[in-house]
Amino acid sequence: MKRWKWCLAALAVLSLIGLQGVVSPSWGAEPIKIGLPLPLTGTQAKFGEAIRNAYMMALEEINAQGGIRKGPLKGRTIEFLLEDTQSKPDVAKASAEKLITRDKVPMIVGEYSSANTYAVAGTINSYEIPYLIQTGAADNITQQGWKWVFRINAPSNEFAAGLQDFLAQVVKPKSMGIIFENTLFGTSMSKAMREWADRQKVEITNFEPYEAGGIDFKPTLLKVKAKNPDIVYMVSYLLDALQLVKQSREVGLSPKLFTGGAAGFTLPEFVQGAGPLAENLVTATQWAADVKYPGSKEFDEKYYQKYKVRPEYHSTEGYAAALVLRDVLERTASLKNEDLRKALSETNLMTPFGPVKFTAYEKYTNQNRNPTPALQIQKGKLVTIWPKEFAAAPYVYPVKKP
Repeated sequence: MKRWKWCLAALAVLSLIGLQGVVSPSWGAEPIKIGLPLPLTGTQAKFGEAIRNAYMMALEEINAQGGIRKGPLKGRTIEFLLEDTQSKPDVAKASAEKLITRDKVPMIVGEYSSANTYAVAGTINSYEIPYLIQTGAADNITQQGWKWVFRINAPSNEFAAGLQDFLAQVVKPKSMGIIFENTLFGTSMSKAMREWADRQKVEITNFEPYEAGGIDFKPTLLKVKAKNPDIVYMVSYLLDALQLVKQSREVGLSPKLFTGGAAGFTLPEFVQGAGPLAENLVTATQWAADVKYPGSKEFDEKYYQKYKVRPEYHSTEGYAAALVLRDVLERTASLKNEDLRKALSETNLMTPFGPVKFTAYEKYTNQNRNPTPALQIQKGKLVTIWPKEFAAAPYVYPVKKP
């Protein structure tokens, strides 16, 4: 009799374990591994590090809250598989293929430059798994009809909308000189600004591409100075942006206003490195800590406390992408590629970066649309000055010449 009772009790325990397995199918399951290619070395390492930091901060928060909180994947955590793409498109492409074929990730996020992002996007789309882009602004990335590629940030053609509106309503320039690095990002941003200038009847006095990573920009700057445009618009990454501003002062280039096409001009390192030389420069951006999005200020403070530097829009895009990723994993029916793509396409989420909702319009597919503020360096700090409803401080214009 005792043996019979013992067997009955054992069966009850086994039944309970079985029931628990039905109720919580993800109990004890491995983390969901997501590919994260980023440029952690090379010319774009500063940007890659900032984006990585934001992803990792979000990951810590998500997993501390229990990971996936609902749906069939409930209870599972997330793990990022980092790949250093070395700021090179060919390495980025190879990294994406490794993540898909060897690591078997169901989804990929990340990358930075437009050239790297384009290489990754084309590769991933051919393998038919979802790719969530947080940066990489060239228009053609979401103009290929790629059903597996989704982008959070604005495309180049809309990247400087806030800056363009400020120029049209406040500065009202008659002429503009454009200097840009001859990368996919630089050429797409400069093309979009030239098209805007044509529509506004603003004369383009100079349209000057340069090789990224240059040392001596003075010949180009002297050509611009000779034409004396009202506005100088520059599209550059960090080191080139610093050199351009410094050497502009050295050759006496002094327009009514210097402006930047985001990228290097939004980094704290640029503001610190350029110092008074960049005072009153106005730059396009995708985000600033003082915009009125829920959680924006809190994210800014958490990031600063953790990394001892204020985040700029690249970091915020990475943080937002991680939140979108969790949201997708909580809504998907499974980790199958079609289920993930469907959940991603149905995203409608507010983040510290702003609302994220993917749509198709004009030539774009799976593209998020967000307003883009304009920032100005005032007393050594970047502050939002435009649009007026986002402004944290009044703009300074006209600007006194040095």
